[in-house]
Amino acid sequence: MDNASGLQRQLACMKKKLFDQGFLDEQFYQLEELQDESSPNFVEEVVTLFFRDSSRLMANIDQALEQCPPDFHRLDKFLHRLKGSASSIGAGKMKNECAGFREFCSEENLEGCFSSLNPRSTQLLPLLFVHASTLVQMPEIVSEGEEGAHHLEAEVGELLPVAEASRPRRQSNSLW
Repeated sequence: MDNASGLQRQLACMKKKLFDQGFLDEQFYQLEELQDESSPNFVEEVVTLFFRDSSRLMANIDQALEQCPPDFHRLDKFLHRLKGSASSIGAGKMKNECAGFREFCSEENLEGCFSSLNPRSTQLLPLLFVHASTLVQMPEIVSEGEEGAHHLEAEVGELLPVAEASRPRRQSNSLW
């Protein structure tokens, strides 16, 4: 039982860091409230769909930026969809940064669009996915006992320093 309480403390710490760093917002709690006995994997399914869709949208955004001349209207549509998806799962940082990116699109400011891209964006999305997956799989991990504890300890031990290192030290206009 001590193991389970230790895991729950680690989970609470991980979740707090994601909220403190702005990766998650209150909408994530609302999403968790929608999960019940009739759909025990609801949050995991929604988060998985979000990451699959957002990966595709980011590839579309990259392609739209490579066009010469860029189609800012098309780019804005992709960003609008990504912002809406991020908002619906509580990915606050992504939602806010999409809003900033969209401002550059409305100004047709290609330099601003490129300056808002962060080279670590390809690292941060999978990192957020692993964190969110761990959060939603926590009941399973606790039920696995000792094996689940070792799994979570390994993930937390590896990922929290990466998340801390990835956190911008100043306000940035990076997309992710």
